[in-house]
Amino acid sequence: MITRFAPSPTGPLHLGHAYSALLGHRMARAAGGQFLLRMEDTDLERSKPEWADLICTDLRWLGITWDGPVHSQAAQLDSYDAPLQRLEKMGLLYPCSCSRADIRAALSAPQEGVTHEVYPQLCKSRPMSDRKPGDALRLHLDKALDLIAGREVHFVETGAAHAGHHAIDPGQAHREIGDVVLSRKGENIVAYFLASALDDAAQGITHVVRGEDLFDFTAIQVILLSLLDLPTPIYHHHKLIRDENGKRLAKRDDARSLQTYRAAGASPNDIFNMLGFNQTV
Repeated sequence: MITRFAPSPTGPLHLGHAYSALLGHRMARAAGGQFLLRMEDTDLERSKPEWADLICTDLRWLGITWDGPVHSQAAQLDSYDAPLQRLEKMGLLYPCSCSRADIRAALSAPQEGVTHEVYPQLCKSRPMSDRKPGDALRLHLDKALDLIAGREVHFVETGAAHAGHHAIDPGQAHREIGDVVLSRKGENIVAYFLASALDDAAQGITHVVRGEDLFDFTAIQVILLSLLDLPTPIYHHHKLIRDENGKRLAKRDDARSLQTYRAAGASPNDIFNMLGFNQTV
């Protein structure tokens, strides 16, 4: 078993991060496997070395150790070029110049099968030859699904909420995911969906342990892995840590950062108890 913790170094770790890191670490160690640490730092503007250092400090304070060096996506941006070029040669990419305002305006009108989270396909007819500086690159989901039609494309989930065998449902992928960005606008930097999936394959991750808020996006990563003939890991989407109002914790919740708890005199055991690690997780 090889698991990983893959935070973005754009702020301090909070209790939700601690839960995910501890769970992945304990699963790997209990199986005699490896636990890897990866910084998903392709957001070059918001990612900071000081946040990465603090993440390492917080993890060590919790007693979490990792195998090998810390992996940085920003340090190997060139490694994502070949997979993107392969997808382009397969005819699966198109350029997109839409701003968030453009997308919001398009979604304000009723459109069958489109939700506020799904790109309204404003640029879908543009060929790659029409790409201009500053354009993002999106996955042409229709063509991608056509290419994998007939294959056994699925993933195994071991998290309690979604445990079982999940075959890719094309209709659901269209409704809930759509044509995701694979290379970000104006940066020519690979986006999360592709970078994370590629690194899981490159690092030999056998079990992806992460919050259940990412479960719905697993299908698109499995589709990308299948298109690129890469192995699909087992997924374990765990419960989310919420505040007293039931709201999912985010990095803006600095009052719940591990750094704040540590400064207030909390011990790692206090954090374990707060996260219910004396119970089944």
